[in-house]
Amino acid sequence: MKIDLAIIGAGPHALTLVTHLLQKRPSVKDKFAVFDPSGTWLNRWKQQFAALEIPHLRSPAVHHPHPNPFALRKFSESRSLELFPPYDLPGTQLFADFCQDTITEFKLQDKVIPLAVTSIKPLSDHLRPQFELGLSDGKTVTARRVVLATGSGKINIPDWVSQIETVYPQERLSHSHTVDLRKHHSLAGQRVLIVGGGLTSGHLAVGAISRGAKVHLIMRRQLSEKIFDAAPGWLGPKYLKGFFEQNWQQRWQLIQEARNGGSMTPAIATKLRKEKHLGNIIIDENSQIIKAKWLSNNWQFESNKGNIDNFDYLWLGTGTKFDVTTEPLLTEILATYPTQILNGLPVLDNYLRWPGCEFFIMGGLAALQVGPTARNLSGARMACTNIVPAIVKPSVAFSPSIMDVKAS
Repeated sequence: MKIDLAIIGAGPHALTLVTHLLQKRPSVKDKFAVFDPSGTWLNRWKQQFAALEIPHLRSPAVHHPHPNPFALRKFSESRSLELFPPYDLPGTQLFADFCQDTITEFKLQDKVIPLAVTSIKPLSDHLRPQFELGLSDGKTVTARRVVLATGSGKINIPDWVSQIETVYPQERLSHSHTVDLRKHHSLAGQRVLIVGGGLTSGHLAVGAISRGAKVHLIMRRQLSEKIFDAAPGWLGPKYLKGFFEQNWQQRWQLIQEARNGGSMTPAIATKLRKEKHLGNIIIDENSQIIKAKWLSNNWQFESNKGNIDNFDYLWLGTGTKFDVTTEPLLTEILATYPTQILNGLPVLDNYLRWPGCEFFIMGGLAALQVGPTARNLSGARMACTNIVPAIVKPSVAFSPSIMDVKAS
């Protein structure tokens, strides 16, 4: 099987790319294939929002996969109560219904092939390099161009977890990616230690308390309260103009400063302070776990402030890391087309294309070219501004002799 364009992943970034492509060039409809093991759009996104019982998005209603920024506002005219203050943040169900409406509008219901891409192998044809994609059913597909839109963040596990010497029940230690609050009907009388100061930890804490648990929330810094995870200036020229004038190292530094680790929305932070007042949570700032062990059927922890004992569950809200060198799908791309890598982030060209070939990246791994919001819904839209012209316009089609990588 040969295809012109393979899109890996069927999450919000992939859906955004496909709708923007079809808006610009409807004829590409029969030239691309989307691969995702679930066989459906936004499957993992829906699962994660449901598992953490997240009531609404953190992004305003203008950020979504439809090419028309105001499409979600129009869709929600009869459901205005599902837009949350202060910036009309769409409710989770409203957003899911809107995305389904978008999928129907662009006739994408049957576009996701229910297979995982297990390997990507560049084929050596210097005039027109292609890729052989290995699939989870054992077959292969040849694609002229590939877009990686999986999110590509690796679960971040603190070092001390691998140093736990005692044997513990697997269900008593979970990363937020695998915690499903719906499976915990009651946590009455249980004690839960949550590591991390980001919004995910906040949702986990609220969910645990609502089930009767006592929570100890431990974070490396002070609780940071922000409406968005990066300032709104990063969505346009206000901050991005200066960002694009910097070299790669300076850009990386700006990304770290803009996101500054985890933060919680004022709404969640207020909820947690109320629960603290009621004695349901301890918010332990400027603290770090140094050591953990499972003894006598519960967790014992050593922190930089002393011992914290007798916990039933340990939940890690420690986020994800973006590192191109640890992404198995990119091993052969890296070997065939070496490019500069800065603290895990690859240097791509201005079309988010891997230098030397027709391989594009969306999401957090494209942050050096897109900015601090690369992994967000707004970042998906910004990435389309870069990628779509390279796919639909012959004038910017790949040429091995033309390299467009700046900001050395």
